[in-house]
Amino acid sequence: MPSRLRTRLRSTPAAVLAAVAVLLMPLPAHARPAADTPPFEQQVLFKAAQDPGYACFRIPAIVRTTRGTLLAFAEGRVLNCGDAADIDIVVKRSTDGGRTWGPLRVVNEGGGDTHGNPAPVVDRRTGRVLLAETYNTGRTDSASCSVPCDRTPHLQYSDDDGLTWSQPRDLSAEILPAHWNSWYATGPVHGVQLTRGRHAGRLVFGVNTETWDGSRVTANHAALVVSDDHGDHWRVGATDTWPIAADGTFRQKPSELTLAERADGSILVSGREQDGTDLGHRTQAVSRDGGDRFTAPFRDLPDLYTPQVQGALLRLGDRLLLSCPGDPDRRRTMMIRSSYDGGRTWDSVDRGTAVTTDWSGYSDLVRVGGDTVGLLYEGGAADARDEIRFARFTEDWLHPRRGPDPTTADLAPHASRALVLGGTEETDGVFGGALAFDGTDDAVRLPYRPQLPLGTKDLTASLWFRYTAADGEQPLLWMGGIGTGRPQVWLRGEPANNRLQGLITVRDGASAPRSAYVRTTGAYNDGRWHHLALRRGGGRLTLFVDGTALDTADVPGSVSRNSPFGVHLGQRMDSRAFFTGALDDVHVWDRALSDEELTGVREGTAEPYGHTVLWLPMDRVRGGR
Repeated sequence: MPSRLRTRLRSTPAAVLAAVAVLLMPLPAHARPAADTPPFEQQVLFKAAQDPGYACFRIPAIVRTTRGTLLAFAEGRVLNCGDAADIDIVVKRSTDGGRTWGPLRVVNEGGGDTHGNPAPVVDRRTGRVLLAETYNTGRTDSASCSVPCDRTPHLQYSDDDGLTWSQPRDLSAEILPAHWNSWYATGPVHGVQLTRGRHAGRLVFGVNTETWDGSRVTANHAALVVSDDHGDHWRVGATDTWPIAADGTFRQKPSELTLAERADGSILVSGREQDGTDLGHRTQAVSRDGGDRFTAPFRDLPDLYTPQVQGALLRLGDRLLLSCPGDPDRRRTMMIRSSYDGGRTWDSVDRGTAVTTDWSGYSDLVRVGGDTVGLLYEGGAADARDEIRFARFTEDWLHPRRGPDPTTADLAPHASRALVLGGTEETDGVFGGALAFDGTDDAVRLPYRPQLPLGTKDLTASLWFRYTAADGEQPLLWMGGIGTGRPQVWLRGEPANNRLQGLITVRDGASAPRSAYVRTTGAYNDGRWHHLALRRGGGRLTLFVDGTALDTADVPGSVSRNSPFGVHLGQRMDSRAFFTGALDDVHVWDRALSDEELTGVREGTAEPYGHTVLWLPMDRVRGGR
């Protein structure tokens, strides 16, 4: 029999009075006229300061029941904000589309153990709300679960819109094969019920797991779990397995899977990619048979900028939405990005809609009704774990689909034209035209192609620049990721420090990232054209300014691995700095040019061919004006 859902009341009288006051509040009106609905509104839903008895709330998940009730789930972390301590699964309910919410209630009490990873799914045929979850033995400190971790899947359900819940049942016999004997995680995010084709009515959610061989983790598994009898029985469906080498390296580790049924009935599966050697922090797969098999292994999305974090999918008509932070290095700037082709391509960060520039982390999306969407997400001014917020917005609030950007030529073999962003304009250059950047939003970005990542190769980057800025970071060329631990190559001016700098950061096998940089003793911000080149080769990293060389020892390893990958001119990859000045004739080769060849490039008497990775004359902008 279902057990009555408990309201969490901790020890203080003030907490009791506060909870009673909430319970005595009149019920909200069930709906407002559509004209009264603002395009965007948000509120704090879970926060330690307003929900006594918990040190921290994390891991949001949300669904809408067949009666229109919103159920917002989270992990209520009792002792601290760690992932493996005393954790309850808690819920708040809204019967008016998320405008107001009832009190916090406990669905599943950890009792000293970790009961978390909520993955709710609504059966539209029966009205039942099913909640998959994962248990492990709790700790009293804030450390992570020991490896191997004793994680087991469980399931509860509610037949009265989340007012009461069944006792949890262990699903290990159904969806925990013996070799999935270490990490195991349900969701955490809403599951789906299929509506099309011969598997219509099937319930599906995602799991990710690991295999332990007695001494180390040897494989990661990303899988779908399905039920064809309204949740009475479950089985493992589509599975993608990625081995982990003895040195700890691996190509991908798809995890924290979020699902959406596409318009053609297939399932798009988007996952967090964690520390694999493939480029990107998001990875995707598709199932066309109701979740029984994937059509192909997960593939990474190098140019979808996001940190390593969980995200959520939601289909809104012919448009797919993805919620996740937009900063490729840190958990901040929650964004909604759109796909209009079933997830094959996604909005870039300059086309997505920012919900907040605060720190932000895990999230989930729900269709509230009509064109209104709800976003439940971790956010905070100081830390992404400060609170869990609920935002309501209409489709009209999202940035509209934008037409093609202006472009400029990339003369490298088989290259597409580069995108010209902001108001970048033509100006006089060294050998004809050049492009001027206003320091606000102007940039040139290259569409991703496999030839751009330079890996462990030697390289030479060459460009002309002109600027007068006296302060600020002045990014000239950026290739790769961003952050102290991400492989990358960049050139920039630092006028406040009176210098130019070239840097590479590499990863080599399982070793920690290392960086090498070369700096000048002048900023060259005199408004005149200067030639700048960075060369990696012969065990040296060399910076050339107007033919004068400074060098340092190279660090072996790949300059393009793990992280999202982008190539930008006039812009940091995370959009936190833009160049004020002009650039001309940007060229990158995947070999080390000789001193004589670089002299020819600088003097305009020779343009070395072969091994060209990118070549932008920067003299013309086409279209989009």
